[in-house]
Amino acid sequence: MADDQEEPPLAIRIDQTVEEPYQSDPEQPQNENFSVGVTVITGYLGAGKSTLVNYILNAQHGKRIAVILNEFGEEIGVERAMINEGESGALVEEWVELANGCVCCTVKHSLVQALEQLVQMKKKLDHILLETTGLANPAPLASVLWLDDQLESSVKLDSIVTVVDAKNLRFQLNKHRDSSSFPEAFLQIAYADVVILNKVDLVSREGSEGVIEELENEIRSINSLANIVRSVRCEIDLPQILNRQAYDATHASHLEALLEESKSISSRDLHDSGVRTLCIRQAEGVDLQKVRLWIEEILWDKKYDMDVYRCKGVLSIQNCDHLHTLQAVREIYEIVPARQWRNEEKKINQIVFIGHNLDENTLIDSFRDYSALPPPPFLWLPRFKSTLS
Repeated sequence: MADDQEEPPLAIRIDQTVEEPYQSDPEQPQNENFSVGVTVITGYLGAGKSTLVNYILNAQHGKRIAVILNEFGEEIGVERAMINEGESGALVEEWVELANGCVCCTVKHSLVQALEQLVQMKKKLDHILLETTGLANPAPLASVLWLDDQLESSVKLDSIVTVVDAKNLRFQLNKHRDSSSFPEAFLQIAYADVVILNKVDLVSREGSEGVIEELENEIRSINSLANIVRSVRCEIDLPQILNRQAYDATHASHLEALLEESKSISSRDLHDSGVRTLCIRQAEGVDLQKVRLWIEEILWDKKYDMDVYRCKGVLSIQNCDHLHTLQAVREIYEIVPARQWRNEEKKINQIVFIGHNLDENTLIDSFRDYSALPPPPFLWLPRFKSTLS
């Protein structure tokens, strides 16, 4: 528990006049359309979230990173936290500047106001970290940051980073494996783009290297798309968690590499209905509107009684020379063209699902059936749906 009870780093108040202007990363574009990346940090109590934040706030990494310590919690709710209540209602505490150039604040109600304050100074920022103290499930927050018009593209969701405790992870997972409800440990891994396997030194003292590899296999069985980083006291290289571009539709090469690693995943050898990853593939080109109907019935209507947490894929659309990417977080999804298919490439549809009670045969058969349906009688369909509106 000590990791999540550490004292915050010493900080000084930001003065109105700055003697020496901060020089931002020269490789980072500084134009009106530039969006600052937001990394959401989550993790089970005691896993090391505070240790990671303190490490970033104290390290001499040469980057100016804003850290928002979120205290709104489940009792306030994401919907209220995302409402800008103005000076009278919002409880955004004062921004403070740290010795290494980072800035930090605590947010109790209005995350939007905190982000808007950051946007006003975004030319001085390289990245934003949002530590989700009090929020067990990062999905609603991620959905809002990903495709929410309030933020007007000034910030963008870069990735979700989950910190797990290598010493206690297996106990946390096994405790609820046979339960119908899946707690924070499963959900936080399922939604992660990066999993920091922290405290590996404590495991190494007690067993062999094989124990850590078994833990990594356990994580991959839940979420094969996440990159796993081993750490001691969350001391990691920042490029391992920053600028991952996990939600950037134009960053298709990274997604394709993840899908290639996941293509052999099958649920046919698994006999429980727990949280897991599976991948389906189909060679024939598909009609875009039919794919929308299919994914909406899965995500919105729960037609097949499957609970999908995350979904990523590449699609081969009929009569189109562009590879399309599919991403979904709970009920919100996006299908967009990413790049042109290369001449030597084999066009294929490949979709990875992360969720609970997934049925591989049902997904394969329903996808094939929708591909064989006649075109829908209308052309317009909404691109995404948000349950937060």
